[in-house]
Amino acid sequence: MTTAKSVGFVEVGPRDGLQNESMIVSTRDKIELITRALAAGVKRIEVASFVRADLVPQMADGEDVVRALPDDNGVSYIGLVLNQKGAARALETRVHELGAVATATDSFGQRNQGQTRDQSVDVSNAIVRMAHAAGRKGQVTISVAFGCPFEGEVPPDRVIAMAKRLADSKPVEIAIADTIGVAVPPQVTELVTRVREAIAPIPVRVHFHNTRNTALANVWAAYEAGASVIDASIGGLGGCPFAPKATGNVPSEDVAYLLARSGVETGLDLAKLIDTANWLSSVMGKPLPGAVSRAGGFPPAR
Repeated sequence: MTTAKSVGFVEVGPRDGLQNESMIVSTRDKIELITRALAAGVKRIEVASFVRADLVPQMADGEDVVRALPDDNGVSYIGLVLNQKGAARALETRVHELGAVATATDSFGQRNQGQTRDQSVDVSNAIVRMAHAAGRKGQVTISVAFGCPFEGEVPPDRVIAMAKRLADSKPVEIAIADTIGVAVPPQVTELVTRVREAIAPIPVRVHFHNTRNTALANVWAAYEAGASVIDASIGGLGGCPFAPKATGNVPSEDVAYLLARSGVETGLDLAKLIDTANWLSSVMGKPLPGAVSRAGGFPPAR
């Protein structure tokens, strides 16, 4: 297909990037991360999740984070929610979008959110409708769309069928997520193409983890297959508390470098993303997985 020369971008670092870290990042540092991301050109950003604090203590300060957010100035703040109770919490704040999650397997769904696959579709549709009723936006991610840590391979037809059901609530987009980082480019090309055709005109977003070092290649395959929006996390932090061995997201600065050098516009400032990744490394007290933040952009600044 003919691909667009621009692509949307969602920064997930403040939520997905931090939720699986043993360190509890302060509210103040989360706000600094969000502020730096906005300065780097990010227009949509996951700022918090509204989930049980006893299960995901890293996200216990969701309301505090949202209260302290900078003025949006056209930016869309996203809150992740897994059920109607979480959605109601999020709607008490000023987040602009609710991000629901439908899970492609029963085993992962029961561990991640206490729902079967079918229940997660029904709940996600209900969340999107709650968002619409409140004058907000709603979107859905299909997790473990390429593979499950408990059930193995996930049939593409299952994901297509889920996407069609999720389209009933008219989310702003449907994302397919490689939650445990098992996908390779031919799989991505097939699934993005088929989901895009099944739910048109609703856009397809993609979410890749770099567990097996394929995430950046998968980003390019998804772009060429017509994905409209790409998720990434500054520094490459990330993971799921309920997915064994699921390591970080594809790094935002690596995605920005790949797309910019390929002539695809994202609106992102690579130098500021690199600077933010290096700052975040100091906050976390360890090197981060991103490659471009270590090597620098090219050509080098003079």
